[in-house]
Amino acid sequence: MVDTDAKPTGDSGGSGAEKKNIFSRLALFIRQVVVELRKVIWPTRNELVNYTIVVVFFVLVMAGIIALYDLVFTRGVLFIFG
Repeated sequence: MVDTDAKPTGDSGGSGAEKKNIFSRLALFIRQVVVELRKVIWPTRNELVNYTIVVVFFVLVMAGIIALYDLVFTRGVLFIFG
């Protein structure tokens, strides 16, 4: 399936083997990407919805905290400098 014997061919190898052309290296890269993507454990729809809700809630809380800090510092600067 994937050429596991493929070794990087760089200048530091010193093996004397000729460098593969750009198309074979690109094909090898794409095959390796597909193999890695098959290893990924994809979330179910329910998990994805739950994770999305958690992220949106967290972003809203952080935006609220930053807005509160902004309000406090603005009032403080206006109080001090007029």
